[in-house]
Amino acid sequence: MNTMNKYDAFRVLGLSGQVTVEDVKQAYRRMCRMYHPDVNQAGEEMMKMINQAYDVLKDETSFDEAHKVHETDYSEKLSEALNAILKFNLRVEVCGAWVWVSGETKVWKEELKKAQFKWASGKSMWYFRPQEYKSRNRKTVGMDYIRSTYGSRVVRDVESNAQIA
Repeated sequence: MNTMNKYDAFRVLGLSGQVTVEDVKQAYRRMCRMYHPDVNQAGEEMMKMINQAYDVLKDETSFDEAHKVHETDYSEKLSEALNAILKFNLRVEVCGAWVWVSGETKVWKEELKKAQFKWASGKSMWYFRPQEYKSRNRKTVGMDYIRSTYGSRVVRDVESNAQIA
């Protein structure tokens, strides 16, 4: 089970500043229309993230400044990155609101860079986060820690080159 934090949930739903419960509902509906699988190749994975973000925020009654987010196009950038790489024979994994890619990535190095993925040498994997996003955690952690903290969902498996439902 993924445990998306409130900060990432705000980003995924495109929310910023002070919001109300109604703002969360409206953002959820807007994102569902934008990223429905019928209109977006990465829509199925985006809908999972959008639903998860909504689950984190739907019962929240107070939104404080600690969750203030300035970037509201995070979902758009995330969708673009997923759409750019889903056609490659790579293992794609989502942990929280980050996308991790492994497998025979050397062949796709330039395409991954164009899609704004970064190389994590300590993990020997590529990851996606929008350029403006800065991690608040400065610890060096492994993928096991990331998976156990934020959950993990394999979107595409290398062997079958098929999306996981």
